Amino acid sequence: MNGIGGKNIEEALATLEDMTAGAVPIGRDEHLARIAKAQAYMQREGIAAVYLNAGANLLYFTGTRWYASERMVGAILPASGPVEYIAPAFEHDTLKDFMLVDGPVNCWEEHESPYRLFVDVLARMGIAQDEQRPPRVGICESAAFFIYDGIRPLAAGYALENARAVTAHCRTRKSRAEIALMQRAMDMTLAVHVATASILREGITTAEVEEFIARAHRKVGASGSYFCIVLFGPATAFPHGVSYVQTLKEGDTVLIDTGCKLHNYISDITRTYVYGTPSERQRFVWNAEKAAQQAAFEAARLDVPCEEVDAAARRSLEANGFGPGYKLPGLPHRTGHGIGLDIHEWPYLVGGDKTPLDVGMCFSNEPMICVPGEFGIRHEDHFYMTEQGPAWFTQPARSIDDPFGLRG
Repeated sequence: MNGIGGKNIEEALATLEDMTAGAVPIGRDEHLARIAKAQAYMQREGIAAVYLNAGANLLYFTGTRWYASERMVGAILPASGPVEYIAPAFEHDTLKDFMLVDGPVNCWEEHESPYRLFVDVLARMGIAQDEQRPPRVGICESAAFFIYDGIRPLAAGYALENARAVTAHCRTRKSRAEIALMQRAMDMTLAVHVATASILREGITTAEVEEFIARAHRKVGASGSYFCIVLFGPATAFPHGVSYVQTLKEGDTVLIDTGCKLHNYISDITRTYVYGTPSERQRFVWNAEKAAQQAAFEAARLDVPCEEVDAAARRSLEANGFGPGYKLPGLPHRTGHGIGLDIHEWPYLVGGDKTPLDVGMCFSNEPMICVPGEFGIRHEDHFYMTEQGPAWFTQPARSIDDPFGLRG
């Protein structure tokens, strides 16, 4: 058996168990080390302070989990000194409860301006406005425009800029603890993929498969699926899916792209195979995709620009008759993205991204082949950079006849 079909839902769920034992969330000491790293970089680059908005950046540096909304909630990270928070007054105690890295909470009442408060806190921190030599102040790249728009008229003596230089400098290079969490999350999702393939049968719908995947992710210890794309037949040629439910039939290409979260870190794996006997066309495209994925992996070497990894995948595809460039049939998007607290993070494996690969960087490797009107093939696994080069989180699919390597 190649693992595709043969089990009912309860039998497939019975093959899964909680996989989260021993997975350790990021602790306060690591958050403090992240702050110190950011501050050293800011001092070196002459950046006086950055604003970290609610969301992934606030979580990354302070351990404070808070969702962005229409109210300004975040933290000011100065180049030296402790972090201070900004929040509505009625959220003071709740924010303190969620904090991992403690700090003063500067509060604004509902009728007051949080943007004025932000500027006042900077001044109290000793970062005064100076129109002749304005201090550089970074604004979180994920903050909604209304926050920047509210600060800008009050900050003529500051040089406001994108905080990405600081946030990306730190977040792109994962620690061993982060990689361990991502490894466990990837292992969980790969187990879910194997179980999912086993329940396929003629007549099953994409909606039924999505529901199973959510249950399976809960069985391995996640809260459910962080996202889920299930596609059959011609719909597999659409990278991010279609609006309608499909029903599986013999000979269909099956594409499943899903992931979960573990202690805030994300998995993201795609498997593509055929329900039934593959055609020669499906086999050729499947193998061409595997070759392109491997070419990208082999090109990923320390200090190589990200764009070279994308170029290697495209050369492989073009050698098999796809493209060139983004033309179809072929690869219509980048080869890969960074991943961590967000499912898509910098840097990107795409033309124009000249970021040198460095230890700790993590990427998807998914040079999808789209054949409009027929099918699409995407193999998506992730790798992380070590001092010796790239290392897979999950091993790529073995073959179109044995995608999960179950035949030994």
